[in-house]
Amino acid sequence: MNVSAKKSQQTATVIQNQPVSPPYFKIRLSCSGDFQDAAPGQFVTLHLPGNLTPLLRRPFSIHRLINQNGAFRGIEILYKVVGGFTEKLSRAVAGDTVDLLGPVGNGFTVSENVKSAALVGGGIGIAPLVFLAETLAEKGIRLSDSIVCLGGRTSLDILCKDDFQAAGITVRTATDDGSQGEQGLVTALLADWIKAGPQNMTDIIYACGPMPMLRAVADIARQNHLPCELSVETIMACGLGACLGCAINKDDASGKYQHVCIDGPVFDARKLKF
Repeated sequence: MNVSAKKSQQTATVIQNQPVSPPYFKIRLSCSGDFQDAAPGQFVTLHLPGNLTPLLRRPFSIHRLINQNGAFRGIEILYKVVGGFTEKLSRAVAGDTVDLLGPVGNGFTVSENVKSAALVGGGIGIAPLVFLAETLAEKGIRLSDSIVCLGGRTSLDILCKDDFQAAGITVRTATDDGSQGEQGLVTALLADWIKAGPQNMTDIIYACGPMPMLRAVADIARQNHLPCELSVETIMACGLGACLGCAINKDDASGKYQHVCIDGPVFDARKLKF
C-alpha cells in the first residue's frame, strides 16, 4: 500500500464549501507541504477552531488534490452531513479556517503493471475513488477499459458520476429504490462486468463503502482470482492509532487485530476477516 512519508498539521483556509446533493457537501481547503504528496485512499482529520465539541478530531478521505496552473493549491473533501460536527462544517464559508492533520494512513496501490481496473463505491464511499481514478489516468491505465460502479439508497446518493464520465471511464449505477440505474446492489454490477468476457478483463478491484458491500466485493474478487484492495469505513476516535478503537480482525490464526487508522484504511482484501 502507498504510505505518506510525513504528516503535517496546519491551519487550512476554506476556499469553497458547497452542497452537492442533499445531504452531501464538497469543501475545498487551501493547504501546503506534505498534502501534495498524498496518495489516493489516505485521509485527513479535521478540528474546527473554537469548538469544544466534539473533543476529538474527525477523519475524512481526501477526495482529490487541487492543482492550479501546474501548482498545488490544496485538497478537496467530499462529506455527508450526519451529525453535529459535519453540520457545523457545512456552515463554513470561504475565508474560515480549520485545523488540518494529514495525510494519514495507507492508500491504494497504483501499479504501472495494471492496465484496467474496476472501482466500486457505495454512497459516501465514493469519496476517495475520484482521486484514485485521476491517479490511475496519470499512471497510464486505460480508463476507457475500466469501470466504476456507483451504488446508493436513492439517486441522491449517486455521487461524482459526471467526474468519472468526463475522465472517460465506464460508469454503471445501482440504487435500492431503482431511482437511478439498476435496482439492486452495486456489487451485482461488478459481478456482471467481470462475467461479460475477456473484453472487460479487469486486472484489479478497488472498493470503498459499507462493510457488507466490501465483503461482497471481496467474495467476487476471490471467486475470480483477482487482486482486490478495500478502503474500510469505520468509526475512528483519534485517527492516529493511540486509542485502538478502530480494531478489525486479521484473516489469519494469530488472533491479532489490525487498526484501520494506521494499518489501513486500505487493506488487501485477503488480509481481512469479515
